[in-house]
Amino acid sequence: MTGRPTTGEARIRLRQRAAELYIAGCTIESTAQQISRSYGCTRTLILEAGVRMRKPGNPRLGSLR
Repeated sequence: MTGRPTTGEARIRLRQRAAELYIAGCTIESTAQQISRSYGCTRTLILEAGVRMRKPGNPRLGSLR
């Protein structure tokens, strides 16, 4: 990670990957590790993808809005 914002096609791919991982049941922390981004960046990417956040303690219930 360079500290620079991810934009364009790279951001779209990263957003899709983050959403896939989260919907599959990964936590935000685990997803962040897998895509090499911070928790906050990962959460933002997941929300940008239109994924509804799970309540804490409810694994594997992520879904599209």
